Amino acid sequence: MSVAQAIRAAATQLAPTSDTARLDAEVLMAHALGVSRSDLLLRQMHAAAPEAFAALVERRMAHEPVAYITGHQEFFGLPLHVTPDVLIPRADSEVLVERALGAGPQARRVLDCGTGSGALLLAVLAHLPEAQGIGIDRSPAALAIAGRNAADLNIAQRASMRQADWTEAGWADDLGRFDLILANPPYVETQAALSPSVRAYEPAGALFAGADGLDDYRRLIPQLPALLHPQGIALIEIGATQAAAVSAIGEEAGLAARVHQDLGGRDRVVEFTGIS
Repeated sequence: MSVAQAIRAAATQLAPTSDTARLDAEVLMAHALGVSRSDLLLRQMHAAAPEAFAALVERRMAHEPVAYITGHQEFFGLPLHVTPDVLIPRADSEVLVERALGAGPQARRVLDCGTGSGALLLAVLAHLPEAQGIGIDRSPAALAIAGRNAADLNIAQRASMRQADWTEAGWADDLGRFDLILANPPYVETQAALSPSVRAYEPAGALFAGADGLDDYRRLIPQLPALLHPQGIALIEIGATQAAAVSAIGEEAGLAARVHQDLGGRDRVVEFTGIS
């Protein structure tokens, strides 16, 4: 069977599992061949399909995310290594990076709370060559992934990864203040309906935040004033229905709130600044 035939067959198999069945099949085939997807489409379609491809398709049919199967995910134009120890970076989160670059182009110190793969921090640092950043996470395994990505992108000398948990006293005692704070904390309700590819494979500790999905906001946001420089900003990712509740938490802490939408028009980021 040729590569083209195998991709068509796999796309049919994956259709009940994935809304992007054809794309999934192409990415998995490129991974099996050890080539880029563009090279696959330009040069490899008439080659013989490798035996390993069928096993990859079976994993995807069991709802395993393509990013975990291949170990890679692109975010804001950056190639990132990912494993089930970290959330898969999503395009919806890129609005946070865009806002960070627009609102904080002079930022010199950046903090990423719950860095995971390092996606947010590394995307910002890649576009702010004078900035230094710290990524914190409670998971040593996640920090190892973030450190690897920083090294692969030649940003390791400007990105320090530290184990810390904002639910514990004293976690930020030695961090100082920052021009820019980023965070994509857990914000999913414990009983929320999620696709099998998310609930069964992505790390629960990075997803769930209590019955209303607000537990981590309640813990983290009141600590922001002590971490921000007077003219600093914090950009916090939210779920589509959480803008009012998260804004209120910040306002109670003495912060001004502004909501930004993603490309789909959904509320995605709350920007916090000090009230002058």
